[in-house]
Amino acid sequence: MTPRFPRLRLCRPAEGSARARPAPWRSPPEAGGRRRRAHERARLGMRGGPRPRKRRRKSVEAAAGPCVLCPRRETDKAAMPVQLLRTVKGESETSLPSHLQQEDLEHLQEGFDHTNKYFQGIVVLSHPLVKLGDGTDFLKIVLQDLDNLCSRINSINILIYGKMAVDCAKIIQSGDTVVVAGFKLAKSPTAAEDGRHCCHLEASEEDGSAIYIYPKQKKNAASETASVSVAPKYVYTPLNHLKDGTIVNLYGIVKFFKPPYVSKGTDYCSVVTLVDPSNEKLTCTLFNGNLDSLPKIYKVGDIVRFHRIKIREYNGQMQGITSVGFSSLTFDGNVGAPVVPRASSKAYTFMDEELKIIEQLRVWAASNLSISGPAAKLSGVQPMLFFDLTCQLVGKAQVDGSSFLLKVWDGTKCPYPTWKVPVEAKDLEGDKVLLQQLRNLTVDILVYDNHVQLAKSLKIGNFLRIYSIHTKQASAAADVSHIEFHLHGGTCYGRGIGVLPESNPDVKELKDFLESVHLSDSQNMESVSSVESDSTSNDTIDLESHLQIYQQLPVTVLTDHQHFSNTELKTILNSTAPQQYRIRAKLKNYKPQELYQSLKLHCSNCNSLQEVPDGDSFEFILQDSALTASNPELHNTSWYDSVTWTTQDQNQRKITIHFVRHDEMLQHPEDTLLMIEGGKLKEVRKLTKRFKCVIPVRSTEDDLELLDLSAPFLLQGNISYYGCKQCSSPKPIKNLSSIAAEQQPSWEPSEIAQVLGIKPLQYVFIMKFTLVDGTGALNAYLFDYEKFFQIPASEILTNNFLQQKMQMTMNMLCPPGRKLDDLPWLDCFIKSYNVRDTTEHKVYYQIFDTTVAGDVI
Repeated sequence: MTPRFPRLRLCRPAEGSARARPAPWRSPPEAGGRRRRAHERARLGMRGGPRPRKRRRKSVEAAAGPCVLCPRRETDKAAMPVQLLRTVKGESETSLPSHLQQEDLEHLQEGFDHTNKYFQGIVVLSHPLVKLGDGTDFLKIVLQDLDNLCSRINSINILIYGKMAVDCAKIIQSGDTVVVAGFKLAKSPTAAEDGRHCCHLEASEEDGSAIYIYPKQKKNAASETASVSVAPKYVYTPLNHLKDGTIVNLYGIVKFFKPPYVSKGTDYCSVVTLVDPSNEKLTCTLFNGNLDSLPKIYKVGDIVRFHRIKIREYNGQMQGITSVGFSSLTFDGNVGAPVVPRASSKAYTFMDEELKIIEQLRVWAASNLSISGPAAKLSGVQPMLFFDLTCQLVGKAQVDGSSFLLKVWDGTKCPYPTWKVPVEAKDLEGDKVLLQQLRNLTVDILVYDNHVQLAKSLKIGNFLRIYSIHTKQASAAADVSHIEFHLHGGTCYGRGIGVLPESNPDVKELKDFLESVHLSDSQNMESVSSVESDSTSNDTIDLESHLQIYQQLPVTVLTDHQHFSNTELKTILNSTAPQQYRIRAKLKNYKPQELYQSLKLHCSNCNSLQEVPDGDSFEFILQDSALTASNPELHNTSWYDSVTWTTQDQNQRKITIHFVRHDEMLQHPEDTLLMIEGGKLKEVRKLTKRFKCVIPVRSTEDDLELLDLSAPFLLQGNISYYGCKQCSSPKPIKNLSSIAAEQQPSWEPSEIAQVLGIKPLQYVFIMKFTLVDGTGALNAYLFDYEKFFQIPASEILTNNFLQQKMQMTMNMLCPPGRKLDDLPWLDCFIKSYNVRDTTEHKVYYQIFDTTVAGDVI
């Protein structure tokens, strides 16, 4: 039985509705005769539908014909309109007919005879074989022109009919090279939606067409290396020459990155910010279901080469996303280091002239970028720091549902007592003898939330680089202070875990060092580095002086600029702006006292702030839009299915829901975007609990459109996304079809906003802190999306736990009723800036690169 969307319990089907039942995941083949012809055409991605074909009676000989074409089986090439050809060393064993001339994508135009022309491309998408209403077999594939990869339009739809469609469906696979000869050219009705060529090719045996297929070559072990002699010459685009909508090749230097993590779906995601000598930057969001297919970046300063990355513009800045055929190489960015590529695919090309590009980028980065030095050693850590650690895994264990233990060492000894996480011996994986030998050299790192899944997959003996570990001080029951190591949840500041190959230069250096450590000496060490220790040694560390130094640890920590020295507030107040300072001060007062009043909506384009609308105003807008009846002419288009329901209340309201399809079929609810007309707030909220994205819309004569921008343009989970009225230029809803046509639609709010012409507003906390340090007092503004409180501003309105956490945090930073001397210290980084108008000039201060310490709450 075909799976269906669950019925919405709040209403019943409208009488006489052509689509009064929920839409199935995929329309069954036999349903074509029962559904409207328009819906049949929509399943094929065509407004006008394929033209009817005359069905000829075949002779006995033609009916017998050559033997049936089995998958990947070569047949009589001279007799078959579909021919499977072999290539040897990059050359075809069989030449194409001499009368055929190649036509490139840019010169394909209607009105010309293409009988003796052929088009060649790579298969990037192949749809299932279907039957049209008249019984004709039909296959649709998409070919990409590899000679025009950098063009805005570089792919075209191919429509194949009859027995040719059946034969092709048995053979064609993604990645094959296909030649279509003797085709007919017609205007594509879906070009505006799928972003492909304005025309499509039509091929059939009746029209004398021929299709030649070169299967994608399978690499053997000997050939899975870089090939220089036959490699194509690639063009690399500087970051300041990127254009919206293009697919390009580029080189860049990693300025920031987030190690791969599991996204909200099933894919892995990695975020990389690149720079190059043009002084432009590009942030890339990369998705792939295979972890090994993402760039192998180990540190800031690495150099990457991206092939076939798609560029899009968002909020005036270019962004990169993965496209079909994306691949990457990563190189060490240090001057003089060996040029050894870390590839995301087994087969790749690398030209000799690219060595020059890498050396030029290395030299430029060394003199123009502030790249941090080597990762810290355990012997150099201190409390209240964030640092990266290169180490070896020697033990691991599950602690609870949201945390996981990693026991690691780097051959050096932490100078402070360290916390040993209590776990059952039977639950601890690792060599028991080695763990006992290393008990004074290992540290326990607790990893949380989204990092747990990756931590579980690690193998004992792996060499790791763990990013943004937090060291914090705590006290045991016997008043013995110790250091704890935590990798907090989330991906802020690049938190994550990377597995380093043994070929990595840092791993080779670490292995050599570990082999030089004498474990017998380690066993004789005093157990000062363990909370399990029975005594401490003054010869090893002066614990009392350590406690005195850190008895008043600040409740906030810096996420950068730790090398700056503290500056007194008096000095800052007497200095000119703009400048940056590190300060240690106390929070005397803050505004607003009612924390819900601190939440605002901010436009990064015009820098405006506005209040967050309440539910009543949204309900009013929905009620007003419900007065406009849904236009039946806009139902069941080529990219969405429509369902109309009638409510059970006295008004008998009609609600229309449009389910967006992908690859011509509906998705699972958790992956589905839908649009709703005529719904009330409670009905919209109910849908957000079931489906990934909900967009409130209303009908016009020609298209669906967004509601007034006082209402959210998108709802996702418990978050409502708003657009800036001043900066937005809303576009037709049909523009969403370009996302639906992508290979893996992510339905990210930023991408939806871009195609709909919306400049999104961001939720932000705006607060004023009055800071004092004994030399002076100044007011500093906090402008925080989620970094300072480690609370997403976008989620706090609907999450009681986060509201309580924020209130508790402020009570710790500025305890009510406490004297000034008893207030905790805050370590902050602030910047001064000038604000001038026609009458006066003022200096303001803002807190940044500061976060609340993880152990405050």
